[in-house]
Amino acid sequence: MSGLRLFRTNMTKGGVAEVAPRLAEVEADVQGLVEAQMETLLGVRFLASEYSTGPVHGGRIDSLGLDENGSPVVVEYKRGVDAGVINQGLFYLSWLVDHRAEFEYLVRDRLGATAASQVLWSGPRLICIAGDFTRYDVHAVREHRRSIDLVRYRLFGSDLLGLETVASVSGGTLASRRALQQVVTRVAAGVQGVSMVELASAVDEALLGLGDGVNRVERKTYRAYQRLRNFACVCPPQRSKLLVYLKVDPKGVDLVPGFTRDVSGLGHHGTGDLEVQLRTPRDVERAQDLFRASYAAA
Repeated sequence: MSGLRLFRTNMTKGGVAEVAPRLAEVEADVQGLVEAQMETLLGVRFLASEYSTGPVHGGRIDSLGLDENGSPVVVEYKRGVDAGVINQGLFYLSWLVDHRAEFEYLVRDRLGATAASQVLWSGPRLICIAGDFTRYDVHAVREHRRSIDLVRYRLFGSDLLGLETVASVSGGTLASRRALQQVVTRVAAGVQGVSMVELASAVDEALLGLGDGVNRVERKTYRAYQRLRNFACVCPPQRSKLLVYLKVDPKGVDLVPGFTRDVSGLGHHGTGDLEVQLRTPRDVERAQDLFRASYAAA
């Protein structure tokens, strides 16, 4: 992993030993590791491996999945650096968009009818996992209108896997901005008043400003902010508060009544076990450390 050095510490002797990074022996080794734990590693539910695109297209999609927000995901792997991984992935992504019924049938077969009925076609994603990428790869994805994540992997020792997001581009950025403006407009026209408009804008700015590669995904009942995985879900403003759900373990937080709440095991829109209730811009400031913690964990 570029720039990252990993050391094994020996506290009894006070020394350290570097764990040398390495690439997989073959591409299939990386694919097998990721597919076995795809939801944990990428926030994507695994659907199929080596999925055939039929005799006309004559290809096989390395992995197919469905992310936390219901967006279809194509995952392509390369052992090292390969200039063709992005174009290959985009080819398969285009095929997928043209074969929506086939994909939804696969989702229904693997995850059930409810998941199939909630597939979000506004933002299909491509995740490329490789030993490394060039600066030309990073530039190329920023010129596309698709949602693309470039992820660098490294193996350490016999049992450690490292993943690093090199670039992340959301194809739905403009649509998301329009959706945000619609929310703000609705709030301004309702009983919430100007303070709720400011609150919604402040939360959006705070979450997008946490780092590069934050994507915003619009669903009917919430707006998700994601890196590879969701780290925050914001529900539409209520009369006097805004609810944000974070990927933070509530057991590690000093819960404050009226501000933070453990919702693990409770039904709610979006993802995350920690509910944060925001009523004023000051609450947004209070929540900054929680926002950062959830972003770091995604």
